[in-house]
Amino acid sequence: MKLSILKCHGSGNDFILIDETLEANSGIPDEKRSDLTRTVCRRDERDGSIGADGLLFYQFSETADCKMRMFNPDGGEAEMCGNGLRCVGRYCTERLMKRKVTVETMKAILAVKRGKPIHKGIETFEAEIGPVSMRTNSLPMSVDADCFQDGIIEELSPGLGFTALSVPNPHIVTFVDDIDELQVEKCGARANNSPLFPDGVNVSFVQSIGKSRIFVVTYERGVGVTYSCGTAMSASAYVSLVQGLSEAGKPISVYSRGGMVECDVNPDSGGNIILRGNATFVFEAEVEVEEDYKSIVRQFKGEIRSDEISAYGDFQDYAKSMIEK
Repeated sequence: MKLSILKCHGSGNDFILIDETLEANSGIPDEKRSDLTRTVCRRDERDGSIGADGLLFYQFSETADCKMRMFNPDGGEAEMCGNGLRCVGRYCTERLMKRKVTVETMKAILAVKRGKPIHKGIETFEAEIGPVSMRTNSLPMSVDADCFQDGIIEELSPGLGFTALSVPNPHIVTFVDDIDELQVEKCGARANNSPLFPDGVNVSFVQSIGKSRIFVVTYERGVGVTYSCGTAMSASAYVSLVQGLSEAGKPISVYSRGGMVECDVNPDSGGNIILRGNATFVFEAEVEVEEDYKSIVRQFKGEIRSDEISAYGDFQDYAKSMIEK
């Protein structure tokens, strides 16, 4: 089967988007989505793989402008993906020639709209992230408490306080003075093999680098340590406000290895988080996969978005300079 694909990324968190509303991409069997995801996301040039942090399926929706389904590289489907949502939102706005669209996700219908550029030359979109809950059963987290805020999880680290929340995918967040990525890797792996989190969990280590400015490194469920995770950056911003490390009523700048986003958070309103950041298109191409979706036959080169790639490189350099201040 030959598929038309779009390679895109949000904050360096890269995806392959497949538009199933196109006739060329129709007819993917539901039971083969996991196999297809593992095939195209695998980062191994020897077998012609493309490589990505996830696969975004763009579909028709009966209740919104479009529907998004997101699969992690291990083949598991995620409830939400903030960086992916911005990319899907941009794709939908361009398809429908609208400034604002609604996207159906697993847990909610969320709005995405074109926003003021976060940096020169950057295609910027604002996405709703939610629903947000600090109830442990929303993750779920197997503890005898309705909420888990700044609590110790001995099997992860006896000296760190974690806060649990869903946005709506599951997250735990801890604030540290300095981030050790090896520690992030170890804690993330332990958490995702723990009965505490039966559905797995995203684990973020956060460092305050100024008032309403934080740096986040995340172990993403089904992926590992990533350049960035949109829902993790949103969850971290939320916790930073709850813990008094960010100022209410002002955007929170969230930095990652992949770049920077801004989050608007208002826990008192019970509303969603607004995640503002890039939605960069890298290239369009075609790929032919075997009938079992477990291997790639060949790729066909397409259009490369050189201007967008270059502009994001400049932005990433700027974000790095802010982290190193």
